[in-house]
Amino acid sequence: MATPTLTHHLVPGVVGDITVDVRSGGRSSPRPAVVAVHGFKGFKEWGMWPPFAERLARSGITAVSLNLSGSGVDDAGDFVFPERFGHNTFSAELEDVRRVIAALYGGGLAIGEPSSLGMVGHSRGGGISILHTARDSRVRALVTWAAISSVDRWQPSEKKLWRDTGVHEIKNARTGQVLPLYPDVLDDIENNAEALDIQAAAGLIEVPWLLVHGIDDEAVSFAEGEILRVASGGKATFLAIEGSGHTFGAAHPMPREHPALDRVLDATLAFLGAELS
Repeated sequence: MATPTLTHHLVPGVVGDITVDVRSGGRSSPRPAVVAVHGFKGFKEWGMWPPFAERLARSGITAVSLNLSGSGVDDAGDFVFPERFGHNTFSAELEDVRRVIAALYGGGLAIGEPSSLGMVGHSRGGGISILHTARDSRVRALVTWAAISSVDRWQPSEKKLWRDTGVHEIKNARTGQVLPLYPDVLDDIENNAEALDIQAAAGLIEVPWLLVHGIDDEAVSFAEGEILRVASGGKATFLAIEGSGHTFGAAHPMPREHPALDRVLDATLAFLGAELS
């Protein structure tokens, strides 16, 4: 099998450019591709994403990793676009994913049209991946890690103060930066409730789905994984990871040992290899 190569690309996004990495061991022959979608405050260089993408590519699957246009980060993962972060919405992320997949199939990522397509999403990116999979028949396999079950993540009192002040401040624990969130995302949730209904979308998914959640998840409760399992009509394969939190032991930079994450990545690679071959 050919050694994977890495190329970098820009795709116009909703609130700025989407930066895209493509790792592939073959750029002319058709092969499966997987689009990886990060979560809130995540980015394609964070923690587990580069080693996961490398493993995908070495297994014969083209790995497409991206920074959503509202991620707020540059290609290296530094939060240099706080205004983009502040104006980001769920609908913008859905559209960003659609544009990246359109570029993938349209030859805009220096790769041939994939023979099959899978999606992997973490946390908020898991919710986005569910919403996209429900409406894109090209997606043949879905994996979600610690996915959210609803886009409405804030208490009424919190949203009122947010609207009264015009900004909700988010502290990035890793960097200490304080990032703004404007009411755009609240407007999006209210105006596009049906299109952003993750549980309804889960019920529409007919393709194989591996649903992974840590039992001790401190950011997106294990109960949300159960909600998605029920919403799928029991069709999703549910993998509960004992003794694991939101990132399955991954951090940025990555620790040397991460047994929970190893289990998640092994299960994900085996699942995608079987369903996309």
